[in-house]
Amino acid sequence: MFGSLFQSRSPDPARVPKGQRLTNGFPIMTYGDTPKIKPQDWQLRVWGLATEKTFTWEDFMAMPQTEFTADFHCVTTWSKLDVQWKGVKVTDFLKYIEVDPQAVHLMEHCYGGYTTNIAMEDFVREENFFAHTLFDQPLPIDNGGPMRLVVPHLYAWKSAKWLNGLEFLDKMQLGFWERNGYHHRGEPFAEERYSSF
Repeated sequence: MFGSLFQSRSPDPARVPKGQRLTNGFPIMTYGDTPKIKPQDWQLRVWGLATEKTFTWEDFMAMPQTEFTADFHCVTTWSKLDVQWKGVKVTDFLKYIEVDPQAVHLMEHCYGGYTTNIAMEDFVREENFFAHTLFDQPLPIDNGGPMRLVVPHLYAWKSAKWLNGLEFLDKMQLGFWERNGYHHRGEPFAEERYSSF
């Protein structure tokens, strides 16, 4: 069974963190029911230590669109290299909102009630983006469609699926998986899988 899902070895071991296996597919990992949101109904709300604002699908489609190729690492030990996405750079999105300089952390909120935290310094990196397209197709619902955040340098649970809110904070608060034993940051090459709290 696993022979068809995973590759026997990496073509570039330096790109695969310790303890990870390359997958041939794109495994679906979800806790709870899968929210089903149509693009025309999707919204992203910003609040907390930022001027409150709500963005529609049309708002995001009017922003600069960028194509990305990035490796993707899941804490459940699979990795997929050279994943092709399209979406909006976080750095481009930030031009549309006003964030208080005291904001050092934020909470990602999602349809279905899921949350995960991320430090501002990890969020604002140039390679991060809001994705709506995967391998030239609309992002499938099971993969977080219609919109998810993608943070390639952290484990995939920080790339929250079905994203619908960003709450800017003056200190770290733990999200769903972080409250349930996962690391507060989740850097794959440091194997930050589980909490030391």
